[in-house]
Parts: sequence; structure tokens; C-alpha cells
Amino acid sequence: MFAKSLRSFHLSRKLYTRHYCLAAQEPSFNRIETQYVNNLKIVEGTEQIPIYRLLDVDGELLNASEFPSIDKNLVQRFYKYMRTLKEVDKILYECQRQGRISFYMTGYGEEGVQIGSAAGLNDDDLVFPQYRETGVLLWRGFTIDQCIDQCFGNKKDAGKGKQMPIHYGSKDHHYVTVSSPLGTQLPQAVGAAYSYKMMKNKKCTIVYFGEGAASEGDAHAAFNFAATLQCPIIFFCRNNGYAISTPATEQYRGDGIAGRGSAYGIAALKVDGNDVLGVYKATRIARNYAVENNSPIIVEAMTYRRGHHSTSDDSTAYRRQEEIDQWKKLDPIVRLQNFMEKYGMWDNELQSKWVESIRKQILNSVVQSEKVKKPKWQEMFSDVYHDLPPHLQEQQQYMENHVKKYKQYYPLNDFEQS
Repeated sequence: MFAKSLRSFHLSRKLYTRHYCLAAQEPSFNRIETQYVNNLKIVEGTEQIPIYRLLDVDGELLNASEFPSIDKNLVQRFYKYMRTLKEVDKILYECQRQGRISFYMTGYGEEGVQIGSAAGLNDDDLVFPQYRETGVLLWRGFTIDQCIDQCFGNKKDAGKGKQMPIHYGSKDHHYVTVSSPLGTQLPQAVGAAYSYKMMKNKKCTIVYFGEGAASEGDAHAAFNFAATLQCPIIFFCRNNGYAISTPATEQYRGDGIAGRGSAYGIAALKVDGNDVLGVYKATRIARNYAVENNSPIIVEAMTYRRGHHSTSDDSTAYRRQEEIDQWKKLDPIVRLQNFMEKYGMWDNELQSKWVESIRKQILNSVVQSEKVKKPKWQEMFSDVYHDLPPHLQEQQQYMENHVKKYKQYYPLNDFEQS
């Protein structure tokens, strides 16, 4: 009887404690301070994140107080690399159209995104690119010769001709090799950032992707992992308006990709991607935030893809020429050039000399690269396994016998001989 009464007493005490003590001080959900209301309300829409810019569309500095902090030599370097990227794109695009390389993707209209973000990083921060970040690699010291050797797939290509053109990679420049499937680089970049956090080396990773790739499941997994593990990573979204033929308006609702940050508990900002100075400053601030707080941040650069998605695409099939022409007026190179001329950093003479010299350098590199033989064709069987397994040995032997028997049908003189 006494035991039964004791159990009742304890049960009553638990109920009392749960009802009154929790009412006085309830535990918070997810350790976030919660506000309770007694009127039910459906929340619709989101608050828009403003787009940051330093230069307006005409190249005017919007905040004069920023001018003393602007390094003239750095601005000139921005311009030179942006023009170099544009000329590399133009010449290699023409090479593809002439049948001299198999594939190409340009970055017309996105030069400011690439160069501004590259400059905002430390050179030993690890880059996980998508496929329109050639400018990032050039900024880090990858040479024009190396770019063109890769696109021609000759024996000087570090990838031994095994990758499609523009699928660059360089361990020396902390630049992970490009992979064609959309979004796969996102969770990989989070893993690398987590390792940096564990090593406490004050480095971060940056992963580039488009607004279309943000629709992949990999993006959502990466955001969640980065937020919960508190990783020093910059999610850098190039929102260029189109995912191949699908416009951004059909890719998502809400405030773009940066707007997803609050849902995942990730900091976010937006920047005018056609303003290289704004992109540089935004990336630098994001980089410092990620490293100092061991936290992820989303940077969404609003820009426009003026070229076709790739040489396999005809963008006039899904967008009007008038739209492309309208965005041409917001060209990031022209905007920066206008700014430089207004402040005495550049003139027409310097312009013509620079463009002429860089075109000569690229064209000469194309001529030289085209003369270099491709790696021996047997390389297709190497570098996957440390020891070539029997089934691949059989395939290689079969191929060697086949090529020897029908050598008149193969351009063997273009390849190094075994």
C-alpha cells in the first residue's frame, strides 16, 4: 500500500514538474529562441536579399569613399585577365568550329565573376570548379599554353588527353579537376572544407556551380552537411539566367539561391556579377567570414550567359537575340574599362597594344600546341588501376592487334608511338 502511494506521489510530481516547470522555462527547438503566438498565420514569400555593387552599369563608382582603397595595379590586372579570358574563349571557340578541337564552352559575359572571385581568395584555398571557371585558373598562374594543350589533348597535357576540352585540373594551383556531371563537386567540397576545419589551417574551399546545378540533390545534401558540420566553405553560385535551355524562372521559386541560406542556417549575400570590383570585395568578405567563423556562406553572383551553353548548343532556339543584345550593354569588361578611363588608369593606346599582344600570344600557342603529338593511344588503359587487371590486359591486347591489322584506317602519326 505504501509502495503504491509512493509511486503515485512520484508520478504526480513528474506531471507537476513537466506541466509547471516547462511552462515556466520550456526547452528551445534546435537551440533557437522560439516565439509563440496565439493567432495562426501562413507565411508566404521571402524577404529579398539586395544585390551589392560598387560600379554602376556605366562604370561610375557608387561610393566615392571607396576610391582611396582601390589599388590601381590590381584593377589593371583585373582588366588584363578578363580580356585574356575573352580572347582565349574567342579563339578556342573558333578552333572548335574549324574542327581542330572537339568541344568548347565560353564564359562571355561572366568574366567579372571569374576574375573577381579568384582575386578574393587566397591562392592556396581549394577550388572545386564547375566548367566555366577558366579565369580562376588563369588568375592562379595556369598558363595559356597549358589551357590550349589541354583542349588539344596533346602529350603535354597533364591529363594525358583523357578529359574533354576545358575540363582543367591542377594540383599545383589547388584546382580540382572539372567533372561534367552537375553538382557532384558540391558535397566533395564540403568534405574538403571539413578536413580543413579539423586541421585548423585557416584555409577554406570554394565550390562553383550554376543556378541549374543547385536543383540537383547534391546541392541540398552539401548545404545541409556544411551547415550542420560548420565547415569553412564558400558556395559560389553563378546565376547566369539559364541552365542550358531552361531559364532560371523555371528552376526555382523564392529569392534565388542565396535565399536558401536562411532555411539551412547558412549566411548569404548577393552581388552584381558584372561588377568585377563588387565581386572581388564580396568574395574577400565571404572568405574571411568562412575562415574566421568556421561556417559556410552562399555567394550568389547575378550575371548573364551571353554565349551559347557550349558548342553543342544553339541558344537562339530558346531566347531572343534582343535579350542577348540588351545584356551586352552590361558587359563587365566594358564597365571596368569605363571606370579605368574615367580615373586615368587606362586609355585607347594601352588597350590596342594589350589586345594585339595577347591575341598574338594565344594564336602562337594554338599553332605550337597543334604540332605536338597526342599521347600514345595505349594511355586509355592506364591510370585507373595501380596494376592493370586481366580483363583490361585482354582488351588492350585485342586493341593492339586490331590497330596493327587495320592501321591504314587510324591516324597513328598523330600519336606518340609505344
